[in-house]
Amino acid sequence: MSDNTKRLVFSIIQFLNDQLGSGKLSADSQEGLEVAVQCLETAFEVSADDQSFAVSQTLPEIFSNAVSKLPAAAAPQAKAATTPTNQQIAEAEQLKVDGNAQMQAENFSTAVELYSKAIALSPQNAVYYGNRAAAHSKLGNHVGAVQDCEAAIKINPKYCKAYGRMGTALTSLNRHTEALHFYKKALELDPSNQTYKSNLAIGEQKVQTPPTGPTDGMGGMDFSGLFNNLELRNMATSLMSNPQVSSLMNNPQVQQLVSGITGAFGPTGAPGAAEGGTPTTDGGSGQAS
Repeated sequence: MSDNTKRLVFSIIQFLNDQLGSGKLSADSQEGLEVAVQCLETAFEVSADDQSFAVSQTLPEIFSNAVSKLPAAAAPQAKAATTPTNQQIAEAEQLKVDGNAQMQAENFSTAVELYSKAIALSPQNAVYYGNRAAAHSKLGNHVGAVQDCEAAIKINPKYCKAYGRMGTALTSLNRHTEALHFYKKALELDPSNQTYKSNLAIGEQKVQTPPTGPTDGMGGMDFSGLFNNLELRNMATSLMSNPQVSSLMNNPQVQQLVSGITGAFGPTGAPGAAEGGTPTTDGGSGQAS
């Protein structure tokens, strides 16, 4: 047994003896500590009278010194964002109105920016997330639309448009079974909405009918989502205006390859509508709230 171990035990015995001499313990507690001291002395062969194992600091002093060196407790986390002021609410509402105007003008990227600013000012308004989801869908960003719909539903579980837009976004991602759940929930909240009824019927048909068309044998790649992505189309247009790309496209072998690809998608260069139609947005107009 090392001397350091005996020094530690000696310090413990010393601490217990100090407690016994404090007069603050009951008779039963004193008796228990006396037994503990005797057991320690016997087990570790250390006597309270043997000062050779004494150290410069008592056990409480060593402990206090160790505690003082601990890192300061972490500051409590900031409270949840405070309720927006009336001015912030008014500004957010105006941003939503401006975003809706941009949606009608088909400036969907600008609409996303405006709705995002409205959310920053009033983050607990489900409508702002729902409207941004609609704008994301118009841009072909269906994953972003799903995320915004999830946020809107979390804030307001009875916001029917969020369920409808979630169903549309999931359908665009070929997640038809999941989409059905949200179409049904939207219809449950708004039973007379013909768009939700139509989308539910289309979704049920898609689930029952195996996928056919140009995606077969290509890992289920969603070409329709690619061709409907406005930003991707703009990028392609810019790319094709590059003289080097134009020169490359005049190569007979490249033309033959492109011809083979476009032939699989029909004369328009995009896949045809799936059997049963394509789900529409709220009321068939796609207008934001």
